[in-house]
Amino acid sequence: AGSHSGLTVGEDGASHQALEDIALMRAIPGMTILSPADAIETKKAVKAALEHIGPVYIRLSRPASPILFDEDYDFEIGRISQKAFLRDGDDVAILATGYMVAEALKAADLLRADGIEAAVVNVSTIKPLDVKTIVAIATRCRGVVTVEDHSVIGGLGSAVSEVLSEKFPVFVERIGTRDVFGQSGSPGELLKAYSMSADDIKNAAMGVIRKKAKGI
Repeated sequence: AGSHSGLTVGEDGASHQALEDIALMRAIPGMTILSPADAIETKKAVKAALEHIGPVYIRLSRPASPILFDEDYDFEIGRISQKAFLRDGDDVAILATGYMVAEALKAADLLRADGIEAAVVNVSTIKPLDVKTIVAIATRCRGVVTVEDHSVIGGLGSAVSEVLSEKFPVFVERIGTRDVFGQSGSPGELLKAYSMSADDIKNAAMGVIRKKAKGI
């Protein structure tokens, strides 16, 4: 388990902000990668890891996160459950993981205020991905934004893009750090500085929708 993932570690800065860990773990054969979004999902992920045969990496963030799920949330490695669909919408799909799920929900509220209905889906298993569900989401919305507190190289965005390029190509925008190290600052300050805030997610979603409309 890694406890200092992403920019949102905050003031400790670049030496403590793991922005490459998903990419590193994805490259290890047979490795399972879990990125829970809240305390309840973390408990369920630990239990699932204990029962799983094979190595598991559980990615944890440092700051407090809002509770998103009830105790009856049905967590299963490699599956996006129905309760992981935190918002419903057909205009664009926001696939988020870990701490950034809460930020994606804020972005969905901003989009709704502009008349855009965005699906928000918690992707808590990065490897193995629930390919069938991700393809179904892309088929319905025809546009995807991935959101992670990690580099866009090798993380959730890469994994989703790899699947969709093979199974069902659609417009994809990736929110995350872009081949840079972090720096010291509060989580909120850093998300804004690296274009990963709710406003930035909203803008990425709008960009996908414009591309869909133009067919480019």
